[in-house]
Amino acid sequence: MARKKLKDFTALELMLSALLLGVFIITVPLFVLSARESLQSEDAGTDTPTAECPMLNESERINCIPEQTPTKATCDQRGCCWNPQGTIRVPWCYYSKSHGYQMDGDLDNTKAGFTAHLKRLPSPSPFGNDVNNVLLTAEYQTSNRFHFKLTDANKDRYEVPHEHVQPFKGNAAASLTYKVEVSPQPFSIKVRRESNNVVLLDSSIGPLLFADQFLQFSIRLPSANVYGLGEHVHQQYRHDMNWKTWPIFARDTTPNGDGTNLYGAQTFFLCLEDASGLAFGVFLMNSNAMDVVLQPTPAVTYRTTGGVLDFYVFLGNTPEQVVQEYLKLIGLPALPAYWTLGFHLSRYDYGTLDNMKQVVERNRAAQLPYDVQHADIDYMDERKDFTYNPVDFKGFPEFAKELHNNGQKLVIIVDPAISSKPSPSNAYGPYDRGSDMKIWVNASDGVTPLMGEVWPGNTVFPDYTNPRCAVWWANEFKLFHNQVEFDGIWIDMNEVSNFVDGSVSGCSTSSLNYPPFTPRVLDGYLFCKTLCMDAVQHWGKQYDVHNLYGYSMAIATAEAVKTVFPNKRSFVVTRSTFAGSGKFAAHWLGDNAATWNDLRWSIPGMLEFNLFGIPMVGPDICGYAMDASEELCRRWMQLGAFYPFSRNHNGQGYQAQDPASFGADSLLLNSSRHYLTIRYTLLPYLYTLFYHAHNRGDTVARPLLHEFYEDSNTWDVHQQFLWGPALLITPVLHEAKKVTAYVPDAAWYDYETGRKVSWRKQKVEMKLPGDKIGLHLRGGYIFPTQQPATTTVASRRNPLGLLIALDDNKEAKGELFWDDGETKDTVANKIYLLCEFSATQNRLDVKIVQSTYKDPNNLTFKEIKILGTQEPKNIKVKHNGVPSQVSPNVTYDSNLQVAIITGLDLVLGEAYTVEWDLKIQDAEKIDCYPDENGASAENCVARGCAWEASSSPGVPFCYFVNDLYSVSDIQYDSHGAMAVISFKSSLFANAFPSTPVNSLLLKVTYHKNDMLQFKIYDANNSRYEVPVPLNLPTVPSSTSESRLYEVFIKKGPFGIEIRRKSTGAVIWDSQLLGFTFNDMFIRISTRLPSQYLYGFGENEHTAYRRNLNWHTWGMFSRDQPPGYKKNSYGVHPYYMGLEADGSAHGVLLLNSNAMDVTFQPLPALTYRTTGGILDFYVFLGPTPEFVTQQYTEVIGRPVMVPYWALGFQLCRYGYKNDSEIASLYDEMVAAQIPYDVQYSDIDYMERQLDFTLNPKFAGFPALIHRMKSSGMRVILILDPAISGNETKPYPAFTRGLEDDVFIKAPDGGGIVWGKVWPDFPDVVINSSLDWESQVEQYRAYVAFPDFFRNSTATWWKRELKELHTNPRNPEESLKFDGMWIDMNEPVSFVNGAVPPGCKDATLNHPPYMPHLEARDRGLSSKTLCMESEQILADGSHVRHYDVHSLYGWSQTRPTYEAVQEVTGQRGIVVTRSTFPSSGRWGGHWLGDNTAAWDQLRKSIIGMMEFSIFGISYTGADICGFFQDAEYEMCARWMQLGAFYPFSRNHNTIGTRRQDPVSWDDAFVNISRSVLQTRYALLPYLYTLMHLAHTEGSTVVRPLLHEFVSDRVTWDIDRQFLLGPAFLVSPVLEPNARNVTAYFPRARWYDYYTGVDIKARGEWKVLPAPLDHINLHVRGGSILPWQEPAQNTHFSRQKFLGLKVALDDNRTAEGWLFWDDGQSIDTYEKGLYYLAHFSARQNTMESHITFNKYVTDGNPLKLGYIEIWGVNSPSVSSVRVSVKGAVITPNFNYITTTQVLSIEMTNKNISLHNFISLTWASNQ
Repeated sequence: MARKKLKDFTALELMLSALLLGVFIITVPLFVLSARESLQSEDAGTDTPTAECPMLNESERINCIPEQTPTKATCDQRGCCWNPQGTIRVPWCYYSKSHGYQMDGDLDNTKAGFTAHLKRLPSPSPFGNDVNNVLLTAEYQTSNRFHFKLTDANKDRYEVPHEHVQPFKGNAAASLTYKVEVSPQPFSIKVRRESNNVVLLDSSIGPLLFADQFLQFSIRLPSANVYGLGEHVHQQYRHDMNWKTWPIFARDTTPNGDGTNLYGAQTFFLCLEDASGLAFGVFLMNSNAMDVVLQPTPAVTYRTTGGVLDFYVFLGNTPEQVVQEYLKLIGLPALPAYWTLGFHLSRYDYGTLDNMKQVVERNRAAQLPYDVQHADIDYMDERKDFTYNPVDFKGFPEFAKELHNNGQKLVIIVDPAISSKPSPSNAYGPYDRGSDMKIWVNASDGVTPLMGEVWPGNTVFPDYTNPRCAVWWANEFKLFHNQVEFDGIWIDMNEVSNFVDGSVSGCSTSSLNYPPFTPRVLDGYLFCKTLCMDAVQHWGKQYDVHNLYGYSMAIATAEAVKTVFPNKRSFVVTRSTFAGSGKFAAHWLGDNAATWNDLRWSIPGMLEFNLFGIPMVGPDICGYAMDASEELCRRWMQLGAFYPFSRNHNGQGYQAQDPASFGADSLLLNSSRHYLTIRYTLLPYLYTLFYHAHNRGDTVARPLLHEFYEDSNTWDVHQQFLWGPALLITPVLHEAKKVTAYVPDAAWYDYETGRKVSWRKQKVEMKLPGDKIGLHLRGGYIFPTQQPATTTVASRRNPLGLLIALDDNKEAKGELFWDDGETKDTVANKIYLLCEFSATQNRLDVKIVQSTYKDPNNLTFKEIKILGTQEPKNIKVKHNGVPSQVSPNVTYDSNLQVAIITGLDLVLGEAYTVEWDLKIQDAEKIDCYPDENGASAENCVARGCAWEASSSPGVPFCYFVNDLYSVSDIQYDSHGAMAVISFKSSLFANAFPSTPVNSLLLKVTYHKNDMLQFKIYDANNSRYEVPVPLNLPTVPSSTSESRLYEVFIKKGPFGIEIRRKSTGAVIWDSQLLGFTFNDMFIRISTRLPSQYLYGFGENEHTAYRRNLNWHTWGMFSRDQPPGYKKNSYGVHPYYMGLEADGSAHGVLLLNSNAMDVTFQPLPALTYRTTGGILDFYVFLGPTPEFVTQQYTEVIGRPVMVPYWALGFQLCRYGYKNDSEIASLYDEMVAAQIPYDVQYSDIDYMERQLDFTLNPKFAGFPALIHRMKSSGMRVILILDPAISGNETKPYPAFTRGLEDDVFIKAPDGGGIVWGKVWPDFPDVVINSSLDWESQVEQYRAYVAFPDFFRNSTATWWKRELKELHTNPRNPEESLKFDGMWIDMNEPVSFVNGAVPPGCKDATLNHPPYMPHLEARDRGLSSKTLCMESEQILADGSHVRHYDVHSLYGWSQTRPTYEAVQEVTGQRGIVVTRSTFPSSGRWGGHWLGDNTAAWDQLRKSIIGMMEFSIFGISYTGADICGFFQDAEYEMCARWMQLGAFYPFSRNHNTIGTRRQDPVSWDDAFVNISRSVLQTRYALLPYLYTLMHLAHTEGSTVVRPLLHEFVSDRVTWDIDRQFLLGPAFLVSPVLEPNARNVTAYFPRARWYDYYTGVDIKARGEWKVLPAPLDHINLHVRGGSILPWQEPAQNTHFSRQKFLGLKVALDDNRTAEGWLFWDDGQSIDTYEKGLYYLAHFSARQNTMESHITFNKYVTDGNPLKLGYIEIWGVNSPSVSSVRVSVKGAVITPNFNYITTTQVLSIEMTNKNISLHNFISLTWASNQ
């Protein structure tokens, strides 16, 4: 950078500057010295070693100045490290290594663990009164629980006198899941998990600090997935670890988002380690005020103001196990009374009893399920406990009785503060009696009751830690219950709350009230709105026991319940809690507000208290403070119906918010009634969850991560939750009618409809209108239900039911706990019922685990509802194993797949079995007897299948009802999955075709993120596998995060499910009956995600989309002209399917055996193949184009054809001689019809012998030379069959014998002879004989080359070379440019072989004969014997039975290589028989079609299919092969065929000529015009072929590939695209002069005029005179084109142009690939030009991606550019930038058409020098 010139200073300025500098140098050291002396004087008498400050990551710093704004001075004073970096929340001052403790001596082992003595390291004391000697006591209490405590070694300190946690008296546990390490200096402790050595807790991150009133302990964690700590408002369930400080100190305040300390003290947190589910918890047993700091290390620091550091660490294999371990320590939750699970209503200040009654009555009248009415303090007389207002609440006792008469309950509130105001007229008994018993909290003197002020005025506070207080408390309740028969107790204000700070007389200035360290509590003082910290209780000073006030009150209240309600559970709900409070009381989340935030925050709060062991929890529904809007309250009532504690409560002065207050017909009331009815229906399930919470410590409201910990997406879900493991609740928490929700990995059913949802392991958008909440049942669970009522008293008398949600394996399980709902200790005393339910294999078992309770209502299960099932029938009930005489009814919804079985009476508490058969719907029936001989009832039953005649066409009469295989040993890993599939021993095994394979292996490989393979094969024996090489990763490259799919292996029946992660759509689900794996018969069925499926071939299809209404298509290579349901030349067991949202996927079965596929309307398809293995490849797209690209990446990209191969081609079978071809050629040239390739069919051969020349074609070599000298090309036909009957030398055969290239019989047998075209030598053929006679009498014996063999490839190449350059007769050399290989299915005109024919009847007519043409004649019909033996390149022997359909595939590659080696150029091979990957070496024509109108449309369908099969160079015989072509049809076909990639007019012998010059001048003009259009577009088409070759994209492209979001395109097969941009809309019917075409939503231009046709997303009728085909260009595209010529040799020398079709945004883009058009591998060798063109606004640019071909010496001349859709009134100028210059070309702009035409033919511009074109518009 340049420097500024320095100023010139004067001598005076320089002198003054020097003087100032000297003063500064002297002053600074004096200042520093002074500061040091000052600090030394302040620290006099203390040992202040130099701080040892390590270099720490910011996230690892432990704050040394937590209580004030840090300064360096304070930091230095504390001996800490100062480094002010980052934000202020990152500690600027942090602890050095000089702080903490060191071990004094060694560890001392004890029977429970060990102890250690710790000595404080010399360091400054931050808060004074440090404890110099600390005792560490460690106990291995259980295998999963470790306890360690740090205490003063020399004197006792306060410790929490917990009711449940007692001193450990046992020995150290065995089989520990953890190990403990202690580091001596500085002291630290680590806890590791034994199984994986992961450090769970490591205190070395910070020093242990232990002073009298400041204790600190830090722990590093293995994960930032931290949950728990409280009580606060946590706005999310998973903690934010970014430097958050949470104070814990019980306080009466309003919950809000400020992070303040709330009502309770909960020091427990849970940490999920990773996706294995391993988790641990940490609990600090300390009741002093504290801060807990979370930092991003991740780490947690506890800073507490007293007591001891008493830690427990709990290990679990799952988060749920951790909670269970924790609750075993602190006390398992109370089992609630059944009625408390009903809905509760409350408010503060009904004002009068009449108002309360009015609320009760209107909600009863609304038939609202409603069990409990609460009374807040307004029922009291002067707000005094144990009184009621004799005026406003007169009749309160009678009201309680009336509630009871209606089956409802009354809960009263009591506060701890007892009025101490003297009343001259009326003594207050509770105060007087309490004073007599001396049970109040005393002031610091320990004698005088501390006086505060609460609701009644001046008050005293009961000391619930005093045993006498509990007696007094119980007595007061008993006395009051004698007046008012309440049922439950609501204890509030027990933090303890005080309306004055400390006491009415204030607090002393002691260190208890003003400690040296105060956590970040609300208001900054511990005594604010509570008692003085030096107040005295039985358990200790308020300073220590403050956080236990609510806990001790709950214990005393639970004791009072025993007095008031002997043997009854009653109900206690408390505001203030501590660890273990759940053993005695429920909890509500405090005085929230009617805001959407509070609604959202309620879920994390509820989930946290389930961690804390208080599962009976919920907030005030609709909010306590503020008026609730109808929408907010409605949404809150919907959610509140699923809080464990469900109470609507609001505050004084706010509008009523009970459901009925919104009106009898209000949406809120109706919605509330609806969801409370669901709650009451599910109460047996909820009650069972509470039993498990009470019995083993389960959570009730459960975070998703507890069930789906392996899915990291669940780790921070806090706006949804579960009831137990199985009910997913998704509320609406914003002003909206839809929510973004997460659906975990399981089968899920909509609760209200029972329909299985497709979502799985994905974020979804749930549409939830105003009256709906998301409720989903998890598959695999059975929910006990009960007919609801408006109270639980009534509902408990109602019939029970079971709701069975089947999982993927059609299994489910569940439990029901049942007792009388109110008696105390029914679990401990074993007075209850516990039923276990399991559903599997169409059977429900009801087992009784505990049966020591008999319900007085004689309850029975009346109804069973099954979700995700086929229709049950033949219901059988067994009671204790004995059949019951019942006649159940079944209601079934086939759309929902929901069955309801009624008419049952399964007595509660007794064992039953319910069995059923499945009535399979027609659409679901898998054909059990597809065999050739047809099914009958007898042979159907012999297979163990069901026989049911159907009047619906296609529905199988014989279908599966049982599965044949089971699956076991399922294992998943990061690269895939494995499983063992075993044949079930069956009486019916021998009734199926061939022999079952008993043991199979399934291997799933996650090859790529978008592609997987699954393979089922014989576990013990090798079987034939297809020897087609695929491009697969050597090691799977997918990752779990990036994979587009998930795979599930399912049982009962065995199946594989593949699910798209992003949408949850199941794209493959083979969990259908009928899976079979026999030696010669393999069957697998799968459900399909939609009716939209494309592919499978080669067959003639009448539509591009497969018709799934019971159609079967065979696949087996056969010389079969296209015909409906007939298997033709090639085999492609591949399809592309669409899902409901338009996502696409592809599936390949790599199996070459004879097979068929059956489609059925389920939708589903069934594969049946006759051998090999099942080897599937699935491609996830998600777009149709991506699917094709992924598929061709695996099977091989399509071949890159030479440029000339895109020219028009002529052929016929039946040219009489070379003169006829010469005449045709001359006529075509004279007519100036573009034309590049001339063929000769087998006519050129002598007696149809390969590699020979017919004497009638003696002039053919010269003709070839003449045509090629004018730029033409020649393609010849070859058939594979080689004559073996020649009397003259025939090198092709004799050398083939020498090289052993022919297919032979097995076991050393001879050549398998067939008959094809070659005739016997020296015979005269009588053509009047029938075909069979001619074959028998005249056709020679032929041998078939085995192209698998390496020797055959060498032989074949030599024969082609000598055909091209004849060494014996050079004048007969045929200089071909490409090869047409026909009859390579392979075809034989005899079945199998010449007499005596085939020998292996089983192979030639296998046990299962697929649905093939000539099914009755077996597989050898028109081909070779199936036992024929072929030899693979590796020398292994295979049966023709297995590889028959690979014959054409095996011939294509050596033929392509031969063409290239012989000609030295790229060449082309056109093959009739194909298999996946044939497109790598050849093109394909659609076979011997017929001159019929229907063939035009079928050709489009065929081309689109071969596009997705990876064979881009495809077309049909234009004008038809068989029969005479009709004029109009041939004209229309010429127009259509001009846009086939492979454009050839071809017909057969004996039919009329149909080449363009064989008709009339009008036909010539039609042909010339449309072919000139084709030739103009060849640069675009050639570029598409390049993109197909390099990227695998399609050339002939279905409209749905580009417009898949437009469902109309999913069925369009009368139009097609070339690439993304060129739309062809041909006429396909006779006498039509218009065509109805569909234009997807885009801008479309007429190709001929460049005019926008103004059609978007609509059908349009277009004029189509006979000489016109409608062509359109898509806006946004740039098409390269070139002036046409007679052939491509000349057209490639013409000017190139660009057609720029602007879209609505005035942009466009396109590509051009260019090379010499004929050399081999120009792309691979880098000898090409590739450019990307783009247009934006008024500029078009060229971006050369690669160029090593077009040069100044080899130019590609740019002559024309057209801009369509300019949308300007005029164009004023055009500028063209080329390399080194700017050119102003000629241009023409037509305003009406908006077409700007630029002509540059005189500018000598080569495209590689073109940079840009800009036009200026006059607006």
